Amino acid sequence: MKFKKYILILLVLTTGFATAQVQFNAKVSKQKLGVNERLRIDFEMNQDGDNFNPPDFANFTVVGGPNQSVSNSWINGKRTFKKTYSYFLAPKKRGNFTIQQATIVIDGTVYKTTPLKIEVTAAVDIPKDPNDPQYLASENIHLVAEVSKTNPYLNEAITVVYKLYVSPKIAVDNWNEIDIPRYNDFWSQNINTQGQKVQNGKYNGEDYRFLVLRKTVLYPQKTGKLNIEPLTLDIALRVPTNRRDIFGSVYMQRTNRTVSAGNKTINVKPLPESGKPLDFTGAVGDFDLNVSASKTELDATESLQVKVEVSGNGNLKLFKLPKISLPSSLEVYEPEHTENVRTNLSGMQGAISDSYTVVPQYKGKYPIPSISFSYFDVKTESYKRLSSDEIIINVLSGPSNATADNNASTTNAGKQAVVLNNDQFAFIKTQTDFHPIESSYFFKTKLFWGLLLAPFLAIPLAVFVRRKKAVRDADVFGNKIRKADKLARKYLSNAKKSLGKKEEFYIALEKALHNYLKAKLHIETSDFSKDKIENLLKEKQVDANVVDDFIGIIENCELARYTPIDHVTMQEDYEKAAKTISLIDKQAR
Repeated sequence: MKFKKYILILLVLTTGFATAQVQFNAKVSKQKLGVNERLRIDFEMNQDGDNFNPPDFANFTVVGGPNQSVSNSWINGKRTFKKTYSYFLAPKKRGNFTIQQATIVIDGTVYKTTPLKIEVTAAVDIPKDPNDPQYLASENIHLVAEVSKTNPYLNEAITVVYKLYVSPKIAVDNWNEIDIPRYNDFWSQNINTQGQKVQNGKYNGEDYRFLVLRKTVLYPQKTGKLNIEPLTLDIALRVPTNRRDIFGSVYMQRTNRTVSAGNKTINVKPLPESGKPLDFTGAVGDFDLNVSASKTELDATESLQVKVEVSGNGNLKLFKLPKISLPSSLEVYEPEHTENVRTNLSGMQGAISDSYTVVPQYKGKYPIPSISFSYFDVKTESYKRLSSDEIIINVLSGPSNATADNNASTTNAGKQAVVLNNDQFAFIKTQTDFHPIESSYFFKTKLFWGLLLAPFLAIPLAVFVRRKKAVRDADVFGNKIRKADKLARKYLSNAKKSLGKKEEFYIALEKALHNYLKAKLHIETSDFSKDKIENLLKEKQVDANVVDDFIGIIENCELARYTPIDHVTMQEDYEKAAKTISLIDKQAR
């Protein structure tokens, strides 16, 4: 009993000693940082483990990682092992935060790190590293909003042109808009910029290339200081490094940069009150007024068109046209409004019009009195008035009406009820000439006999299809191959849909490659190894370069889970996989 007791104590001490040797710690690059800085956190262990679970990085955004590194060395016969999981974090806001525990299982025991306290302060000045890709990007790419006028009048047209300036030192691969300006308190119209070409220009006195991304015409609808929201882009680009290849060419490094045009403020002046006409409806620009009639001589109950048109350059869609005033003996219908307006960098140009249908009821002469239209001319900064000529409508024949004759001599005569006659709508047909539609019968037609015999004709076809299906179902090996090939196409399609999502993309791509091999080489998943795949492909007389590319894609899928990958690299891996599968199909025998 005494001996057993000593053995038990020795085992407990040995287990405690072994347990004490395991170390699992969390280390941070700094415990106090600005909201514009980055934090690195490393989870280190001196023995290999499984089921590593990082903490929930609340109040932080993971901008890099997890990156895994392993160090295994022997010094004087003593083994030293270290495994590290690294993350790069960006704080979301200021404050004091706690990074909770991470866990891992080592030899069946769960180990945890100690929680870490982090203080995030206001933004700090970060020293500029001339080799930092973000610094190079910020110095060589600029998004600029050019406003044509910062002190316009109310309803005066201004333009905002967004230009992206890129230095010849860097290359832009792609961009997308992540925040589009909403022009509150403006009437806005975008101008089509498709087909714009890259141009050469100057930015801060240096040579740049630039591209016009957006052109927008704005008409301010309020006075005072108005804000024009910025356009924000996410740009994928390549910047030079301080490394060169064997030919002396500079290596380019991919990075992403968010650029913004910045807020623009304009001060909108109110239109002057001095000299403002009473009938002013808000027209600002340079206009002409034209009032015309489609005919000036006609018979009673016939119709004519009276058109009131304003043309020129200005806020054509933002004011009302003047109304015409006619004697009561002329029946007037609601006008038809027409707009023929185009918008370019100088604003709206064209014409708007109201077309009135007028039907006289009595014989006589009727005046269409002169109408006036006032607008504010920005060039002279004054109000102007336009007036039309009086038009006389001569109704040659029709019933007479003394009151109507009296109305013809003055435009201000008292209104009277319009007396309609029986010929008012004489131009509309009142008699019809309808013919019955011939009836058709379905019975004993060609369609009837065809539908009747179709089931009998389909019986031999159904027997043939069933026999073919039975033969296909009996081919177990062939069905296996077809199923794997179908899965390969399916997963390759899923990989394409997952472009931009690293984990989903590489999982789908790896599954597609495995299922393709099952269909092509007739091997099961349990038999997969890089050496066996390489040997089988070479036996199929596949070119060695194609085999190397295929193995390389599989290795990329394995490594991609632990390294940061951008959208361009994922697109390259997908295209390379599709090309390699096509080459293997052509070469394999």
